[in-house]
Amino acid sequence: MVDIILENEQDVLPVTEEIESAIRRVCERTLESEECDFDAQISVTLTDDETIREINKANRGIDKPTDVLSFPLLEFDENGVADGEYETDGECVMLGDIVISMERAARQAEEYGHSLLREVSFLTAHSMLHLLGYDHVDDAEGERVMNEKQESVLASLGITRD
Repeated sequence: MVDIILENEQDVLPVTEEIESAIRRVCERTLESEECDFDAQISVTLTDDETIREINKANRGIDKPTDVLSFPLLEFDENGVADGEYETDGECVMLGDIVISMERAARQAEEYGHSLLREVSFLTAHSMLHLLGYDHVDDAEGERVMNEKQESVLASLGITRD
């Protein structure tokens, strides 16, 4: 079971049922593809550039907006097994938080020539992998693995660049 808490805290762009459904499906499919062995809770917040800039500055010391931020609540070992005790809400393991700038996602979708739905789905898949312990910062192999996994999740859901 996957419990997704989805909050739209921006009013710059409309968030359609199709986008909300895609976010949920991407979260679920990513956990399936990673053979997650626990019920998980994920918080997804859709925001604007100014708010994500403030969050980025407060948490990473970077005073500029970004497309997506991930805040994992678990640590994973090199085999992808969660270390230590799981924090739960009584039923689900709280996996972490995802924050997406809808403004940045819309600009990137236009820049890359695909839909906003595809860009938000991509950012969700990317962030889910971070919540599951993957990283790509200063790691070419990590970036390659994450790219393959992201594209696999999106392709399995029929979410393409078209």
